[in-house]
Amino acid sequence: MKLFISSDMEGTAGVVDWDQVRPGSPAYAAAVELLLGEVNAAIEGAVAAGVTEVLVNDSHGRMANLPPGGLAGRARYLSGSYKPLYMMQGLDGSFDAAMFVSYHGSMSSRASTLGHTYHPAAFAEVALNGSVVGEAGINCLVAQAHAVPVVLVTGDDTTAEEIRSASPGTRAAVVKHSVSRLAAESLHPADACELIRAEAAAAIRELGSSRPPAIELPATLAIRFHNCDYAEVASRVAGVSRTGDLSAEISDADPGRLYTTFVTAVLLCRGLVGE
Repeated sequence: MKLFISSDMEGTAGVVDWDQVRPGSPAYAAAVELLLGEVNAAIEGAVAAGVTEVLVNDSHGRMANLPPGGLAGRARYLSGSYKPLYMMQGLDGSFDAAMFVSYHGSMSSRASTLGHTYHPAAFAEVALNGSVVGEAGINCLVAQAHAVPVVLVTGDDTTAEEIRSASPGTRAAVVKHSVSRLAAESLHPADACELIRAEAAAAIRELGSSRPPAIELPATLAIRFHNCDYAEVASRVAGVSRTGDLSAEISDADPGRLYTTFVTAVLLCRGLVGE
């Protein structure tokens, strides 16, 4: 049984400050240790329930945060700063399940610690078929394209709520409750890992009744940008239609293609002069 894990960082219990998630900061090494504990808890719970092969796609920042030798379950490690499928690189139809570990809420959420949506300087809000989504909801498009159920998401309470519009059957391990974008009440790391381990095991044991995301197709991603320059640059991507000074949308009957079009817009916006 094969498991795909996409690991971010901002959703880790105890992580509440941007310095904790930035390499080179004095706080970064301790945050990586906390993240590794949560990723390993997901692996350990899944393996205990029958998973035999795990791929971890490091999806935070430059995407090379975890020590490969520290991963549990002899998990394979996918890292590196350019991946055509970004946070979902490596997922295909051979996997039985996917998990999103240490995910965060969207930029436009009421309160999600360190919340943003792919490129925080560019994207003010993204809605999928009318429902505001964060990275978890957007990434469900790839899981749907490969008919792989997203069985678990870990992070704060907002993240757990936001994924439901894209994948209502996904279990959630809520390891912290957000107070604001820079504050949260977190479980003790040991308790957070215990919760993730238990939820991961339960998710795999119940895999027979799990279903892939069922986003209505054709689907539309409606994007609101922070300024008009991003809207103009993104609309140069084939398939992206500008709908206003600060807005654009992407519609497609193919969820995988919808995702790749969005990611292409993300990458182009990252290259905007001055950012």
